[in-house]
Amino acid sequence: MSSSFKLDILYEDKDLLVVCKPSKLLTVSTLKEKEQTLYYMVSSYVKKKHPKNKVFIVNRLDKDTSGIVVFAKSLRVKKLYQDNWSSYARVREYLAIVSGVVKKDKDVLKNYLREDNNFRVYVSKSGLLAITSYEVLKRIRGYTLLKVRIFSGKKNQIRVQLSNISHPIVGDKKYGDKKNPINRLGLHAFLLELRIGFEYKVIKAKIPKEFKRMFNSLED
Repeated sequence: MSSSFKLDILYEDKDLLVVCKPSKLLTVSTLKEKEQTLYYMVSSYVKKKHPKNKVFIVNRLDKDTSGIVVFAKSLRVKKLYQDNWSSYARVREYLAIVSGVVKKDKDVLKNYLREDNNFRVYVSKSGLLAITSYEVLKRIRGYTLLKVRIFSGKKNQIRVQLSNISHPIVGDKKYGDKKNPINRLGLHAFLLELRIGFEYKVIKAKIPKEFKRMFNSLED
């Protein structure tokens, strides 16, 4: 396992393990890559405590997106959270760096999304409804930092909907941005309000150093 990635644990109890995934790391294995994944790292961590320990992925992030990923320590807990994800994950917020200066301070984007044969998601007149809100945090010359909240969990919805308003996420070649001032995708899942037991806990991931470097004086 490469030492370039270190496990960043945000929360742990007997049922759950919540971690921050780095950008450029797969969540799960593919045919080409088996060990350089977040799942492999988390599985290795729990097996150090006991060889029979297992983990199960509750939610996923794209390889180039960083931020909060939830693992369950049993199939029962995984099913409980996945079957009730929209109510158990009550708030899901991201930081997004987009190309261009966004004029509206805040807005709600509602679009129907479809996927083509090349697995590219696009806005359509029918399909799955995606709802995303954003709020401008900072503007600098040619770029804007947004706080984004999703109210639906559709594939690539933030990337597609922001691209649809002519503000693609920096580094997102798939959805229309050619410039990459931070050498990574400018999308980070930084806040999750998660039901744990009978209460909701706010879990936050640190702001990536690339985001802080581009937008001075950012605080976690």
